[in-house]
Formats: sequence, structure tokens, C-alpha cells
Amino acid sequence: MTADIKVLPTQEQPYARLAVIGGGAWGTALASVAAKAGRDVRLFARDAETVAGINARHVNAKYLPGIDLPPTLEATDDIEAALTGADAVLLVVPSGAVRSMAARISGLVKDGTPVAICTKGIEQRTGYLMSQVVAEELPHVPVGTISGPTFARETALGHPTAATVAFEFSHRDRLEPSHSPAARLALSMSTGFFKTYISDDLVGVEIGGAVKNVVAIGCGMMTGAGFAENTRAALITRGLDEMKVLAEALGGRRETVTGLAGTGDLTLTCSSQTSRNMSLGVQLGQGIARDQCFDGAPVVVEGEANARSVIDLAKRVKVAMPICETVFAILHEGRDLNEAFADLWTQPISAEPRAMDLTLNNPAQKSMTRLDGGVA
Repeated sequence: MTADIKVLPTQEQPYARLAVIGGGAWGTALASVAAKAGRDVRLFARDAETVAGINARHVNAKYLPGIDLPPTLEATDDIEAALTGADAVLLVVPSGAVRSMAARISGLVKDGTPVAICTKGIEQRTGYLMSQVVAEELPHVPVGTISGPTFARETALGHPTAATVAFEFSHRDRLEPSHSPAARLALSMSTGFFKTYISDDLVGVEIGGAVKNVVAIGCGMMTGAGFAENTRAALITRGLDEMKVLAEALGGRRETVTGLAGTGDLTLTCSSQTSRNMSLGVQLGQGIARDQCFDGAPVVVEGEANARSVIDLAKRVKVAMPICETVFAILHEGRDLNEAFADLWTQPISAEPRAMDLTLNNPAQKSMTRLDGGVA
């Protein structure tokens, strides 16, 4: 017998017009989803050729080649035109550019217009989550995020995909949840292939998105070094625990990290070289020098910068994150990859339920056998 599912009546309508700031692969994919959902979408892209291709031929040949975009999707290189009349804004730029872009649009976004960040990371200088960065620059609007296990190309092609829309809930939002920005934006983005979920745990969702990139680099490193599924499963599982610990320390909920924006995104990113984070790790694990990765192209890998910012933040809140610390040491301190992971595997034995509060000396520390068979 199937239990009855309680569905709240929809008291609010989707946002009619959306502005998407960022004409890369993910910005274009999200704009395509919103257009297919029936929204009036204006996509801002800096590159005039990209704008022309979307408007004239309904393709983004640079970032999503071979994918037809909805003919209703309108692109522009005029950021003011993109934002004029927008009921909600999706901010889809690299994490290092979030603050400058938020400052740029501050005077163009009307009071109360929800801004959803579709970028994952932690600001290096401040240790702020992306939502905190945007809130500083746009104090007059509600700020949230869209996050989950979402490769841009698969999303744009219409493969069934799910994501979480997270905003902090005001008192009014809790009284009338269907009125909240999270609910209205979730309605705005929902299609037969793009399924949205709603969260009020913005911290938990953002931590999942930021930390998973670092763990994915670690999984890639071990894969590139020749290790197999046992190793990757261990890193994914213990990496998930590091997400939970950091999220909880910052006021998020462990439960959130077991959802799409945590477990889901972590599993996807750590399982495919479609992810630039996983791909970078694989190349480094194979012994390719960093400046020669991606055939020497200057590819931005979010987890590379996030490794530093995640560790800085973890130190501030006194949280241990051994996997992220290992990845950071390899990327930014020049540690030998095999020796660093050998140290990780020979750390003291601890209990998996933290409530047991048990730590034992690891006898493997005596030999310090390197993972490549040598002796450290």
C-alpha cells in the first residue's frame, strides 16, 4: 500500500523573466533549461561571436558544440539589457570572478530580486562561501544557489537531471513556503527532464559543492597513479564525511550533504573525467607536470584554488580534513603524490561513528610503505 504524499497547493507562480549572467557551458545549459521550461530568458555573454551564434543559429559552438538551443533563448553582450526587467538572476561565472561580477551588477538588479549563484567554491582571501560574497556586494536581494550532480552537456542535451535550489528561508517563507524564492525558482526551472528540489540549508548545499571538487582531484590522482575502485570508493566515502564535518561546523546540516548537492555531486565528479577536477587529478597521478596538463591549455579547475580555500576555512573552524589536506599538499606544497597518499593511509585508526571517540596507533606507520611499492 502506497502512503499518501502531501502536496502543498502552488500559491506562487514561476518567475516570468530570468537573466543568466555567464555564457559558458553551464550558463548556456541553465539558460536552455529555463527557456524550455517556458521562461523568458536573456543570457549575457561577453563574447560577441557566442552571442551571434546563439541568436542566429541557436548554438553555442564554443562551449556546447553540436547542441541545438531553444529558439526562444535570447543572448546579449549588454549586461544592462540582460538584467532589465528580470524577476530572478542566475549568476554563472567562475568562483574567482563572482565578487567582481556581483559588484558590477549591483546597481542593475532591482531590490528584492533573487540571485542564485550557480558556481561552486570558497573565496580565498576571506574564506567566504559564494553566497556570502554576493551578499556583501548585493545586500538588497535574497541570495541562494542551484547545485547538484550536473554536467553541462548532459543537461543541455536533455538527459534526466536533478538539482537543488537553496535559499535561506525568512519567517514569511516558513509560513508560506511556496512563496519563497527557492520554491519559485524551482518552479521556474522545472521541466520533464530537469527535476528540482528545494532546500533552506544554503550552507550545507554550498559546502557540498565546494569540497567535492577537491576530493575529485584526489580521486583522479589515485586513478592516474594506477589504483582502482576500492581506492576511489574509500576516498568518496571519507570525503563525504569531511563535507559533513565542515558543513556542520559552519551551521549547515549533515543531512543536506547526503543529498544531491553533496553525495550526488561528489559521486558524479569523482567518477568521470568529464569533470575537469577528476581529469586534472588523473593527469597529475600519471606524472604529467601541471603546466602540461590539458595539453598545456590554460584550463580553469575550480578544485585547484578551492583546495587552498577549503583548508584555510577548515583551520579557522578547527576541523580536520585529511583528504583535502593531502590534495592541498600535493597541489600547493610540492609534496610527492605517492608519499602523501601513503601518509593518508597510515594515519591513526579511528572509529567511523564519531560518537565512539576512539583512536588507535596504526601499525602500518612503522613501515611507511609507499603506495607505489617503495619505502618512504
